Amino acid sequence: MIKRKTKQLCLKDPDYIKKQLLRWGQKFDTFVLLDSSGYKGKYSNFDFACATLPISEIKLENERDSFIQLKKYQEEVKDWIFGYLTYDLKNDIERLTSSNYDGLKFPALHFFNPEIIFFLRGNKLEVSYPDSSDEIYIDGILEEVLNTDLEVNFDETRLHIQNRIPKEAYLNSVQKLREHIKRGDIYEVNYCQEFYSENAVIDPVDKYIKLNEISTPPFASFYKLDKHFLVSASPERFIQKHREKVISQPIKGTARRGKNTTEDLQIIEALKNDEKERAENIMIVDLVRNDLSKTSKIGTVEVNELCEIYSFQQVHQMISTVSSEVDDTKSPIDIIKNMFPMGSMTGAPKIRAMQLIDIYEKTKRGLYSGSVGYITPHGDFDFNVIIRSILYNEEKHYLSFTVGGAITYKSDPEKEFEETMIKADAIFRILKHD
Repeated sequence: MIKRKTKQLCLKDPDYIKKQLLRWGQKFDTFVLLDSSGYKGKYSNFDFACATLPISEIKLENERDSFIQLKKYQEEVKDWIFGYLTYDLKNDIERLTSSNYDGLKFPALHFFNPEIIFFLRGNKLEVSYPDSSDEIYIDGILEEVLNTDLEVNFDETRLHIQNRIPKEAYLNSVQKLREHIKRGDIYEVNYCQEFYSENAVIDPVDKYIKLNEISTPPFASFYKLDKHFLVSASPERFIQKHREKVISQPIKGTARRGKNTTEDLQIIEALKNDEKERAENIMIVDLVRNDLSKTSKIGTVEVNELCEIYSFQQVHQMISTVSSEVDDTKSPIDIIKNMFPMGSMTGAPKIRAMQLIDIYEKTKRGLYSGSVGYITPHGDFDFNVIIRSILYNEEKHYLSFTVGGAITYKSDPEKEFEETMIKADAIFRILKHD
């Protein structure tokens, strides 16, 4: 285990230092920011964490033996690691394939052990670094960050955004999925569509700042890996472990914000009592309970919140919280693997839902509906669900964002399409497009 030292600074403007870190981090091939966007959640550990300068890393181009290799890496490092899991690691867990189009070409998995980690809690910035690092060197890094200029001249292209699945084809697919449900193949499935732009030139940092000013989500993230970028405004936690307690907080149920307080309260009440949305949420809660039970102590899985309404700047969300207790002997990677991919982005039964996703969707999901997060030296962890996100391949000039929702037999295809557009609205607003 790497021994670490820490250094603390008191800040007058924590939000400004976050922007400086984002700009400063663009000089490195690997950089990640995990950001609560000022949202004070019950299970939050920090306002943001930022990591860079890999001491070591694991990067896999395909899904084969991914969790075995990640487990070996995590056990060897025994220090902080940050990274991501793509949705298509499902192919390593189950006998599944993904043959749809992939314009982004993200590696299947990436984790790294950073030399430098910044944590913000309130107005205190903590810098964590190996005790073998020279303190003058660390002071130099801090000086660089604090003097980083936010003004950047960047000539962006005007984007021509297309949907991979035309609206009529989307509506037809929803209807076919309803027929699968009627036949008993599945009870629910998360069906998504991609919006994309070719020949795209954007400033990812600018888009991250603007997207998260609009949305202020609790599980936002910015990830740079060489020429690949994740710009995420995710409101959803996938799974967290703190000591023996593990929680998952699936989201199912979305409604727009009202134009005034009266309308907003009416929309909250309607969402809270919407039978279809509640049914979707409860089905996924049952799936999460089952997944958690695989690595939990017998009798410890419980539902702490069922169909609670959480309000964010753009939307209201129906969120449940499921928890359990695990033995100290359980590997963090085994716990994550047994939960992956998250039920809120697949459906029930899980395997058949994932098979139908590959049939009816036209794009390989890749990092979308995967997860980004961290594992501590003691095996605790916290990971989000990658939704409400822009994915960008700077080398190929390919930009993509995907939106979707749960399909049940009661789904109205037109309303499902409308829900995807509500979810995509914040991203459309911050992109310069036709």
